Parts: sequence; structure tokens; C-alpha cells
Amino acid sequence: MDGVEEGTELVEDVAAVTTAPVAASSAGTVPAASTVPAAPITTAETAAIVGSEPAVRRRVGPSELRVFPVALSGNVFGWTADSAESERILDAYVARGGNFVDTADSYAGGRSEIILGNWLRSRGRRDDIVLATKIGKSADHPGLSARAIRSAVEASLRRLRTDRIDLLYLHIDDPEVPFEETLLAVDELVRAGKVRFFGGSDHTGDRLYEARIASAQLGVAHMVAVQNQYHLLHRREVEGGLARVARDLSLGVMPRFALAGGFLTGKYRSKADLASSTRTDLKRYLKRRGLRVLAALDAVAAEHDAPPATVALAWLLSKPGVVAPVVSASGVDQVFDLAAAAHLRLTRSQLTALDRASD
Repeated sequence: MDGVEEGTELVEDVAAVTTAPVAASSAGTVPAASTVPAAPITTAETAAIVGSEPAVRRRVGPSELRVFPVALSGNVFGWTADSAESERILDAYVARGGNFVDTADSYAGGRSEIILGNWLRSRGRRDDIVLATKIGKSADHPGLSARAIRSAVEASLRRLRTDRIDLLYLHIDDPEVPFEETLLAVDELVRAGKVRFFGGSDHTGDRLYEARIASAQLGVAHMVAVQNQYHLLHRREVEGGLARVARDLSLGVMPRFALAGGFLTGKYRSKADLASSTRTDLKRYLKRRGLRVLAALDAVAAEHDAPPATVALAWLLSKPGVVAPVVSASGVDQVFDLAAAAHLRLTRSQLTALDRASD
């Protein structure tokens, strides 16, 4: 049963908004899917638990892509989530109306793409999913030279068991390679139908302008999205200039690291909470500002009877140009909280309270 097709689809044009364990070889050989796949979670089963709501879609820049406002990251697939658990997470996400999955050729050494590709094939869902992956950081195909791009995309297509990538991100900004070379290589893949649209990741505003100028001069495809870190505790980069660049260039903004590595879920509130965690990088948030943000999230969450994570994502979705925060789930139980952000509307006073707490 298809959870996306059953509900009424609401399309939001974000460009118009001004407010509010399998091993991959270096050759990318793909092993066969598991003979005993995880049992899919049906839309009916999900609705019985959380109720049914119409699927929401937002447009990615000027592209034809229409996506659920919360992208599911595959960065834990093949790492902390094995194949069976990853499939259960994917099933739960689709059952909640999700259709936007984000991975990278460097995640778990390519195992993330393999797991995702096997799931797409076993479920027969390729045409229902907007598939995004990133290239540039793979040990086998590093950098953004024309040769690296062609090889990386071909390897990703084999692992993902598909003939096209809907949204290809340049995972790095490679200053060693002229933008012209990179753009021509990507355009070649677009013309071949192997890539539909592409975007940047961790590019500065100046470099995004440079890429757009070069694309116009060459007469090639241009970026439609940008994926940079953005959350309540990391606002300056985007709000200080990148949002304006994204607006000028009609780029859909995809905040990555959207929950600050899990800190904004409220799970980590003291050094003791971090003692049993491998996330030592979260210590930097256990300061006055971080705790002030958690307190504000708690207050708003209580008013909506929602988890802090849902509120943190809803705050991002209220920002101009934001299409879909990219978040990962380590288990099925987390998927419902993440997907719920697509339907949570914060009041102006709640948004102001969160803004002030995170200033």
C-alpha cells in the first residue's frame, strides 16, 4: 500500500516563501538484496498509530522535484544501523509520507548506497522516491575533476541499482579543479539522463555566485540546491548571507546537521548524558546558550505536546528558502517525531522565543 499516493498531495513552492553490513568493492559491485527483507510498515498500520495526514511536498528551487519537507539521511545506514534496521527506517519514513532520501558515496564506504539500492529494488519504489546522493569525498573517487565525477556517479548508480540520480550534490568545494571542468562534467551526466539536477554542499556564497556565472557562460545546467549546516545553534553562516545568495540564485536550502548531532533532541543535557555516548563533539553545546535553547524548545514542545526534535525542525521549516532539513534516524521510533515536523506550525511568538534563545 502506497502511503504517498493515498493522501492528497499539498505542493508548496518554497521559492515563493518570504516568511514564516554489506561491503562495497572499489568497483562498486552490488551484492544481491537480502533474501529475507524486513517486513514493510504499511500506511494503514502507521495511520492506526499516529493518524493519517495528507502528504506535503515542497519544490526544490526551480526544478521539477517535489519533496517531503524532511529528508531522511542515510548516513547511519551500514554504520550504526544494519541492513534490516535501515530498511525498517525507510519503510516507516515512506509510511509517514516521506519521499526524499539523502545519502553519499562516502557514507559507510558505500554501504549506505548499497542498502538503499537494495531497498528500492525490493520494494519497487524507485519512481516514488526523490533520490539524492553526494560525490567528492569517496576514497575511491576523491575530488571533483571530470574523471572523478564520471567514475563516482557510475559507481553510485551501480550501488543504488538505478539508472538516474534525482539530485546530485557536490559534497565538497574542490578549489584545485576549475569550476568549468566540474560543471561541464556534471552537465554531460545531465544530458545523458544519469543525473536530473544538482547542487552544492558546504559552498560559500561567493563560490555559488561563481558557479552560476560559469554555468551561464558555458550554457550548462546550474545548481538548484545547497546543503549546508544550519540549526538553532548554527545560524550565522546561513542567515548572515547564504540565505540571500540562495534567494538570488533560486537555490533550495537543505539544512544538514539539522539537530546538531542529536543535541536538539534534548537527549544530552549534562556531561553525564554524554558519558555513555561516542558523540564527544556535542560537549561544545553544553554551555549556557545550548541549555537556553533546550529550555526554549521544551517550552514550545510542551505547548504542542510534541518532542523537542519536532519543534527544532519546524523552526527550520519556517525560515525563508528552506525546503527540507536533512536528518537521520537510528531507529523506527524516531522517524515519527522527525516526519511530524512537516505538519507542525509554530506561532509567531514561539518562533520569536526560539530566535531569542539562540541569539
